[in-house]
Amino acid sequence: MTTSLYNFIDAKDKFAASAVSALAGRTSKPLINAFNQITGNEAEKKTTLDQSLRGVLGDQIVEQKASCDEYLALIYISIEAVTEGICSATTPFLLLGDVLDCLPLDQCDKIFSFVEENVSTWKSSTFYSAGKNYLLRMCNDLLRRLSKSQNTVFCGRIQLFLARLFPLSEKSGLNLQSQFNLENITVFNKNEQESTLGQKHTEEKEDGMEVEEGEMGEEEVPATCSIPIDYNLYRKFWTLQDYFRNPLQCYEKFSWMTFLKYSDETLAVFKSFKLDDMQASKRKLEELRTSAGEHVYFAKFLTSEKLMDLQLSDSNFRRHILLQYLILFQYLKGQVKFKSSNCILNDDQTAWIEETTKLVHQLLKEIPPEGEKFSAMVEHILNTEENWNGWKNEGCPSFVKERVVDDKPKRPIRKRQAPEDFLGKGPDRKLFMGNDELTRLWNLHADNMDACKSDDREFMPSLDEFFAEAIEQADPTNMVEDEYKVVRNSNYGWRALRLLSRRSPHFFQPTNQKFKSLADYLDSMVSKLAKELPKDIPSEEIKTGEEDDDDNGDNLLKESNDSPSMQSKMVSNQQMDDVAAKLGAKWKTLAGQLEMKASELREIETDSEDVDMQAKLLLVAWQDREGTQATVENLVSALNAASFTQIADNLSEA
Repeated sequence: MTTSLYNFIDAKDKFAASAVSALAGRTSKPLINAFNQITGNEAEKKTTLDQSLRGVLGDQIVEQKASCDEYLALIYISIEAVTEGICSATTPFLLLGDVLDCLPLDQCDKIFSFVEENVSTWKSSTFYSAGKNYLLRMCNDLLRRLSKSQNTVFCGRIQLFLARLFPLSEKSGLNLQSQFNLENITVFNKNEQESTLGQKHTEEKEDGMEVEEGEMGEEEVPATCSIPIDYNLYRKFWTLQDYFRNPLQCYEKFSWMTFLKYSDETLAVFKSFKLDDMQASKRKLEELRTSAGEHVYFAKFLTSEKLMDLQLSDSNFRRHILLQYLILFQYLKGQVKFKSSNCILNDDQTAWIEETTKLVHQLLKEIPPEGEKFSAMVEHILNTEENWNGWKNEGCPSFVKERVVDDKPKRPIRKRQAPEDFLGKGPDRKLFMGNDELTRLWNLHADNMDACKSDDREFMPSLDEFFAEAIEQADPTNMVEDEYKVVRNSNYGWRALRLLSRRSPHFFQPTNQKFKSLADYLDSMVSKLAKELPKDIPSEEIKTGEEDDDDNGDNLLKESNDSPSMQSKMVSNQQMDDVAAKLGAKWKTLAGQLEMKASELREIETDSEDVDMQAKLLLVAWQDREGTQATVENLVSALNAASFTQIADNLSEA
C-alpha cells in the first residue's frame, strides 16, 4: 500500500479559505480545524499555513480595501496559531514586515503602536529567539524611511522600543568600538566676504530701525556683551562643532591649539554675556509647562549669522553647547578600549581640561532657570556614564551572575539516618557530621553513650587546683591589677561557675549581696575559698565529704555523700532497655512525669515507629537533659508517679 503524496496547492487553498473565515470571526479555530483535517506531516502543514497567511495578507494589501485593523487582526490570528503549535514562530514577524513595507508612514505609526503594546509577547520564550532579528531589521528599515527632523517622535519611539525589547547586554545596540558619526557636519558661512554680521549694528544706526511692538519686550532684550559679536567670533564658534563631531582631532598638536584658542574665546563670551533675566526665563518655562507638552525640537543647529546674538541669549542653546564640552572632556580623559596608543593627553592638556570643566559647571549654574539643579543632574549622568564605559572596556560581561561550580566531588546526599544509627546499633554506624574533625570524634567509639560514661572522662579538677591562680592573684601582696586577673576572662568564669555548682556549697547559699558582673561575684567566691581551703588538705575532702573529715563541720554533706547509693547511682543503658521494653506503648504516660515537651514527643514519634524504640528514645532524651541528675532514684519516683509501681520496684531491686 503506497502513501499518497502531500498536495501543497490543495492544502494552501484550504488554509487560505480558513484564514478568511478566521478573519471574519476574529478567532483561530477555523485554522486549527483545517490543520487537523489535512493529511501530512506537521512540518509540511506549518510551511503551507505560513505561505497561506502571507498570501491572504498580500491580497488585502493589493486590493487596498482592508484597513489597519484588518491587518492587525490577521497578525493576532497568526500569534494564536503559533501558540497552538500550528504555525512557525517567525510568521507574525514576516507579516509585520510585509505590512510596514507596503503602507505609508502615517499608517505605519498605527501598526507600530501595536508592536509597542505587545513587547511582552515578543520577549516571551516562544517568540524572542525566533523574531528578535526580524524586529531589529524591521525597525532599522523604518528608521531609514523616517526623517530625523520631521519624524523625530516616531524615531524616538522606535529607539525606546528596541531598548525595552533587548537586554542591556545585547551587543547589537552598542557602539563597542566608540566610533563617531563623522557624517554629522554642521554647515555655516565660511566666506567672510559674504558675511553681513559686522554690518548689522551699523545699518540699524544709519536707518534708525526700530523694533516693532510685540516682537521683543523690554525684559527679553539680550544683554550687552563686552566682546564684539562679529564674523570672526561666528566662524570660531561654529568651527568648534567639528571638534565635537570628531574628538580625535584634539590629540593632534595643531588641532589642539586651534581648539584651545577657539574655546577660550567662546567661553569668554559666555562668561561676559550673562543671562540675569530670571523673570523672563521663568515666564518662558511656565509657557512650556502650559503648552500641553508641545515642545519645539530642532534636529540641527540654525547657523544663520542673523541669529547669533539671539542664540547667545538663549538658555537652552547655551546649555546645549556647554554640555557638548563636558561630553568631549569625558571622552578625552576617559579610558576607552579601542583608543589608539597615540591618543594620550599631556600634563598641560589635562590641567586645562580640569580648569575648563570647573568653568563650564560654573556657567551652567549661572544659566536660569534652576541652573544649580541642572548642573548637578548633568554631573550625575556623566558619572553614571563612566560605569557604562568601564563595562564596555571589560567586554560587556553579562549582568547575570552564574553560580560557581564546585569542582570538588560532592559526597552523595544521605537520607536521614534511622534512630538505631544514632544510638550506635544500626548497620550504618559511621555518621558524617559535616566536618572531618567532628566526624572523626563522633566515630571514635561504637557507643558514644557508654564512651561518655567511661571512667576516663572523670577529669573534673579540684577547687584548690582550679582556683589556685585566682587565689594567688587576689592576694594584695602580689599587686596584680584587676584587668589582668583570670576572673576577668569570660571563658574562665563560665568554667568556674560549673565547677562551683558541683564542688562548693557556697554556690547554693542565698545572699543579699548584689554583684555588677560575673568577675565581681568570682572575686567574692575566691576570697571565701582562700579562707576555707588549707594548702595541705584536698578540696574534695573538705567540700564533698567523699572521705571522712573531722574538721569541716559539714555533717549534712557527709551524710548525703559518704557512700554511693541509689540516690547518686546513674541509670545504665541496660536498665533503660529493660524499662523501655516493659513500658511499650504506654511510654507517653511516663513522658508527662519526666516533664518532656510536646515538640520532643512529636520528634520521638517521627524518628521511629517501633513503640519499644520510642520508649527508649524517651529515656535517652531525659538522660541527655538531666545529665548527672538522671539517677535511678529520680526515675523510680517518676515511674511511681505514673502508676508503674511494678516497673519501679524491679528497677530499685536491680
